[in-house]
Amino acid sequence: MGLIGEVVLLPFAPVRGSAWVIRQVLEEAERLYYDPATVRAELAALEEQLTAGEIDEDEFDRREDELLDRLEIALAHGTGN
Repeated sequence: MGLIGEVVLLPFAPVRGSAWVIRQVLEEAERLYYDPATVRAELAALEEQLTAGEIDEDEFDRREDELLDRLEIALAHGTGN
């Protein structure tokens, strides 16, 4: 983009900067959400909750399925450790 384009778009610089920051935050959140190490840690914590009697079998099964789906997606996209 040339100098004239930059001057014309200058009033929108804060919006463009904010959009970039939001994009970066979302990308990092998604990376952490699908990180296999994070998912495995959540699975271990979930099993501890079941063992301690904090959740019942139905809740465990539901949440375990969600975590295993996340892990499957992560491994399919090559983000596995």
